[in-house]
Amino acid sequence: MDFKDIKRLRELTGVGITDAKKALVESKGDFDKALQAMRKKGLTKAEKSSEREARAGIIGNYIHDSRIGVLVEVNCETDFVARNEIFTDLVKNLAMHIAASNPQYVTKEDVPKEEMESVKKELMEKAKLEKKPADMIEKIVDGQVKKYFQEKILLDQPYVKNPDQDIATYIKENIAKLGENIVVKRFSRMALGEVTN
Repeated sequence: MDFKDIKRLRELTGVGITDAKKALVESKGDFDKALQAMRKKGLTKAEKSSEREARAGIIGNYIHDSRIGVLVEVNCETDFVARNEIFTDLVKNLAMHIAASNPQYVTKEDVPKEEMESVKKELMEKAKLEKKPADMIEKIVDGQVKKYFQEKILLDQPYVKNPDQDIATYIKENIAKLGENIVVKRFSRMALGEVTN
């Protein structure tokens, strides 16, 4: 067993030496299989951590080309983690992602009910005009509503640095590494010359 693989597995998942070694033994030295197993384990742990309250944290910022500016508040459980390089990198990456992807809301729960209903109603009428099968309209529209808001909700957006995962999964990976709950509280994005309501 290669010590470099153990070290790399630890860096990517935040697990201890014993767990990294065990994962590599179980996967018969297949690094990718070991990594996948540890990520699953880590995400399960992260799910449990997400129930704990996060009151510490930092406000991160990112300015792109002096034309787009972002402030983002990300909370964790302790000041110790708030000062950790993994956490500060996460906050910086989230600010850069927000600058690039321009989300409107943090979570689905932040979307005003009226906006959700208005979009659904509009898509429902469109589906009827297009003479979609009556028994399928509800399902089709639900899918379209989900896709419409996926682009507007930060946690549902594909992460710009790794489009194979969404922001929620990216945050969960960091929860697994740090062992603390992490919550994006709020953000503000400004673009030069943009007119706001």
